Amino acid sequence: MRDYYTITEVTREFDVSTRTIRFYEDEGLISPIRRGRTRLFRQSDRQLLKNILRGKRLGFSIAEIREIMQMYRSPPGEAGQLRAIVRRVHEKREQLEQKRRDIEELLGELDSAEEACLTRMAELGVAPKVDG
Repeated sequence: MRDYYTITEVTREFDVSTRTIRFYEDEGLISPIRRGRTRLFRQSDRQLLKNILRGKRLGFSIAEIREIMQMYRSPPGEAGQLRAIVRRVHEKREQLEQKRRDIEELLGELDSAEEACLTRMAELGVAPKVDG
């Protein structure tokens, strides 16, 4: 395992742009070592970036990710961080479940509207023509 990784290596590893990494740095989420204009990422920076990207995939905002990361660095520490993550995951799950219910309802409404249109078209003797 190497001590340092360049921004190019990190962007390739995580499939993100240098702009994304700079954004996370500007937001105070990661702090790579600076040697002149060169950013050098430690193993700990790579782990932080991995956690940030996982948080983004789970739907957490930058503010939520920052809050969770700050908990890890200071009291209540890791236990508090884990409780916060569980709470946030629960909240995200509830939001997604509501979206799923909304989508199912909308799909049902679309099915009903389509059925009504097809029924009326049959009554009129019009052949359905659906593009797509």
